[in-house]
Amino acid sequence: MNVVILDAGTLPIPIARPAWATGWVDRLATQPRDVVDALRDATIAITNKVPIRRADLERLPRLRFICLAATGFDCVDIDACRERGIAVSNVPGYSAQSVSEWVIASIFALRRKLLEYRTLAFEKWASSQSFCVHGAPILDIAGTTLGIVGRGAIGQATARLGSAIGMNVIYAEHRGRADAREGFLPFEEVLRRCDVLSLHCPLTDQTQNLIGKNELASLKPGAMLVNSARGGLIDTSELLDALTSGRLGGAALDVLPKEPPDITERLLHCSHRNLIVTPHISWAATNGAWRLNQGVGENLNAYNSGLPINVVNRVSKA
Repeated sequence: MNVVILDAGTLPIPIARPAWATGWVDRLATQPRDVVDALRDATIAITNKVPIRRADLERLPRLRFICLAATGFDCVDIDACRERGIAVSNVPGYSAQSVSEWVIASIFALRRKLLEYRTLAFEKWASSQSFCVHGAPILDIAGTTLGIVGRGAIGQATARLGSAIGMNVIYAEHRGRADAREGFLPFEEVLRRCDVLSLHCPLTDQTQNLIGKNELASLKPGAMLVNSARGGLIDTSELLDALTSGRLGGAALDVLPKEPPDITERLLHCSHRNLIVTPHISWAATNGAWRLNQGVGENLNAYNSGLPINVVNRVSKA
């Protein structure tokens, strides 16, 4: 059992090598063009975000198992793995608490204008004629409506925290679905009603640019958008236009369409006073990192025992 970690540098806590591993290679990072060379002798690959595509798999006859150091699995060609009898496991739910807390923290920062008032404190408070300095209107959170797209572990954890601080939580049905399931509202209705829209769905062909020009126009004037899922869910060009025009009241993004982003990424040069961008770290609280490592270890040991768990692409025993 030769194990290769393709992007160990993305993990704040190293993954422990199991005793049964005959080979173990920690690569801090791997470029997509180097995946085949990196995994040439591997039985097991561990990846966080390095993509493993069909063309790579066709050149890796020894590979039998891919363990994602993540919950999302859009970086792996699941269909190609199933066809080749390669099991793929993820670590579900490990980051639910960490990511949901980032979402709620971002909502507080956006609605209470914490970034703007921090700047005012440093730049104007000392010269103020009063004990306080007023800037943009500060918005309460209790009583507002939180629209959530995606009802998995993170979406539900966010809903619980939102409810606890007095927000009215509504879940969006899939875009374009005519009949809403119990507990969901039509996608378009959620856009119209929410004060904050938080995205917690996977990136697929159907959800690429889920939030674009029309969806942003459907939001209430001044509504806010939070994305801790995948950057490709939002058309960032339209997001910037909505921010600069003032129709969108603010945005908090922990993900971008390309990671790491190009130095020319417009969002990183936007000076909007209610834009928060963090470098894909909402999951990385210490407790979440420990849970991730524990989950990866459990997946590895389960596969080695012949009874893999958390498999996202059930493969034929043949």
